[in-house]
Amino acid sequence: MTRPAAPTSPRPSTPHPAAIARGAGVTLWRQIASVLEAEIAALPPGTRLATEAELAARFAVNRHTVRRAVEELARRGMIRVEQGRGSFTAEETVEYRLTPRTRFSETIARDRREPSGRLLRIARVPAGEEVAAALGLRRGASLWVVERLGLADGRPLVLGTHYFSASRLPGLGSALAREGGAITRALSASGVADYTRASTRISARMPTPEESALLDHPRARPVLVTDVVNVDPAGQPIEFGRAVYATPRVSLVVEF
Repeated sequence: MTRPAAPTSPRPSTPHPAAIARGAGVTLWRQIASVLEAEIAALPPGTRLATEAELAARFAVNRHTVRRAVEELARRGMIRVEQGRGSFTAEETVEYRLTPRTRFSETIARDRREPSGRLLRIARVPAGEEVAAALGLRRGASLWVVERLGLADGRPLVLGTHYFSASRLPGLGSALAREGGAITRALSASGVADYTRASTRISARMPTPEESALLDHPRARPVLVTDVVNVDPAGQPIEFGRAVYATPRVSLVVEF
């Protein structure tokens, strides 16, 4: 998958001596940070900033001074620094709330964003040990698996893989296909009118190449991962799900 080039900010080729004042009683790095802060406020989220070398030339200071200013802006959450890629203006973060009835579209809409999704795969697969244990099935039991990419305002936010017992929900595959992979509607059409979250395990790891491409996520930055078990009103496990979140654009808020 080819990524679009990140937008770049103007990069002056000559120093701006008027931007900072030596001997003014305010350290140079703080003055540089103030100048950059004002400029960042006018840039779109995710804009690639000038390099340390370019900023050092612009302000006629050494790179250590520039680095201190950049570190301060990163500490304040105004920019993010990615090893080997540079610095970027901070992206708006979606607060993704994990509740007993987490639903992607409702959660995104509650954050005043436009939810959408892309169906990647529906298939029958044998249950591995982890999924079988979570669903109370024998290893090798037939499962429905559906993979979806969830987006907020058109930006990829979460890559979800969802497993269901094919013997318990034999018509789920057809329902998922009809509903474009929309899980809540497909479950309702298959006789599961409601379901709630029984457990959530949150971890972090580096993304795979495929996850990085689908989420438009830096390879060198960790992703958040949730493993969840959902149950029907009788407490019977009906779904094991694994969701991979793009960390520059989402924070998880647990509400139970």
